[in-house]
Amino acid sequence: MGWELPTTVEVEGQTFAIRSDYRAVLDAITALNDALLPTHLRVAACLQILYPAFDRLPDAGEAFRAAMTFINLGQPVPDNQPARPALVHWDTDVQLIAPAIDKVLGYSCRACAYLHWWEFVGAFRNIGRGLFAEVVAIRDKRARGKKLDKSEQAFARENPDLIGTAVQMTSEEEEFFKRLGV
Repeated sequence: MGWELPTTVEVEGQTFAIRSDYRAVLDAITALNDALLPTHLRVAACLQILYPAFDRLPDAGEAFRAAMTFINLGQPVPDNQPARPALVHWDTDVQLIAPAIDKVLGYSCRACAYLHWWEFVGAFRNIGRGLFAEVVAIRDKRARGKKLDKSEQAFARENPDLIGTAVQMTSEEEEFFKRLGV
């Protein structure tokens, strides 16, 4: 893997285009997290979102693994990745995430026509101090059972809608996403 930003993946020796814009990937992640859908429909929705030639995929399982590797920045997702608490809620945190990403990029990610998923993740990982970072830090401490300091307690008390609560999943859902690393 080099400096290239992939727009295709290999599925059973065939090359398939993958929608690489960050919005498509976030839509696919949202589909995977949809508690109203059974697991097989979540996977199908993810594949339909990410693959323009969904109907020509030779094997859904292999296509899903390739998609997860793409989402994981070209790295295979470990089989037994431990479950982690959801600290970022991509669908509801957009008003916190987008400005922080924009600050890193130097332009509006929402206004641009295309932004590759890997570039988006790179910008996301380089978010420094700010509102979003503070919200995630408080969520992380709460998830790990750590005590908040006085300023964090005050912030959480004054901004309960920003801090939110963790999404509850069934044990089947937890196991499924644990295997995926999502």
